[in-house]
Amino acid sequence: MKEIAKLTFGVGDRFAHQAEAQLRAFELCKEAGADVIPVWNKSNREHLIVGSEPSGTRAAADAAVQALGWKDDYLLDADHINFETVDRYLPHCDFYTLDVADDIGSPADIDEVDAFCARHRELQGSLKIPGINDPINTTCEDIRNIARHFLKATQKAGELYRHIAEKRGNEDFVAEVSMDETDLPQTPPALLVILAALGDQGFPIQTIAPKFTGRFNKGVDYAGDVAQFEREFNADLAVIAHAIDAYGLPKTLKLSVHSGSDKFSIYQPIRRALARTGAGLHIKTAGTTWLEELIGLAEAGGEALDLAKHIYAAALDKREALCEPYATVIDVDPARLPTATEVTDWTSEDYTGALRHDQSNPQYNPHFRQLLHVGFKVAAQLGDTYTGALKAHAEVIGRNVTTNIYDRHMKPLFIG
Repeated sequence: MKEIAKLTFGVGDRFAHQAEAQLRAFELCKEAGADVIPVWNKSNREHLIVGSEPSGTRAAADAAVQALGWKDDYLLDADHINFETVDRYLPHCDFYTLDVADDIGSPADIDEVDAFCARHRELQGSLKIPGINDPINTTCEDIRNIARHFLKATQKAGELYRHIAEKRGNEDFVAEVSMDETDLPQTPPALLVILAALGDQGFPIQTIAPKFTGRFNKGVDYAGDVAQFEREFNADLAVIAHAIDAYGLPKTLKLSVHSGSDKFSIYQPIRRALARTGAGLHIKTAGTTWLEELIGLAEAGGEALDLAKHIYAAALDKREALCEPYATVIDVDPARLPTATEVTDWTSEDYTGALRHDQSNPQYNPHFRQLLHVGFKVAAQLGDTYTGALKAHAEVIGRNVTTNIYDRHMKPLFIG
């Protein structure tokens, strides 16, 4: 088992041009006193849209590490993989997000549910977990219902882990189990049952991504009750600490927050919880770097600004097709989107004001931002026109990428 560091931060790089700029943010974080390990993540869907390969993500990360002389660990995440998609990642990745959300709710075999309940009688009754004020009270039927809902997903995670280990010929990688892409949040009793079942599978899970209350829309702030999130986050930390001892799970097991990036309002609650408990964290951002590329192009002005405007106009024209695959993680109100004609007349400041995630700026438009967040397919279809602009304006783009990751994400999470 490859042990994961206490603090890890997942960064996406749609077009594999910003790895150095991203890594500079980790250098700044280290200089400020927080050791955070980069994890470059890219999903199969993103590779298919962009027309890229996992080998390209590996090459970009390795080149950045060499160029900056980064001496600490770094990881590559095969993000949200399953049996159909995992094999293309095996030569390149050392972190695997096992996505078993499709199996959540698929009824498990009744005999296996019975066997689980008989094996884990400790889950029934009144259970006091340090860090949770009130005891967890469950009946036999409660545990049966939870097991019936989640057992098949945990079995699939074990099967997928063993497939990766067999194909790689080793277990020198990090395994995360993703339970977040489902409709309902997992309660503390549900998470405890899930971890007991994963313990039964006998593989070293090191991060788990549960579903939290609230909306985790792409590229914008958390939408929900922050106080409730804080209670859930703290309860989940307590359940994990208990499960490590109770079920022989790795000491490195920690929570993973699939943030969709930019969940600024929950960063302070997360930081308070980590400071209080000493727990680790993996937090995964999504396409925020791609948006910083557009911001950099807009700042550059001239033809670069025109290109950014063209990308928005094309995304607006294809809005329904672009948004449909992300319908559960975006809330775009078409009535709040500027017209392509309006954007044609925008200055650099207008475009960056609408797109940059600065909620104090009256020009900021979360609908504009979310549409462009899922609009990277438009840039991919431009091919060399887009990547050539990234190269031509690398300095201004890189500055925006580094500043965004360090100032808006890392400082409030890990430094204060």
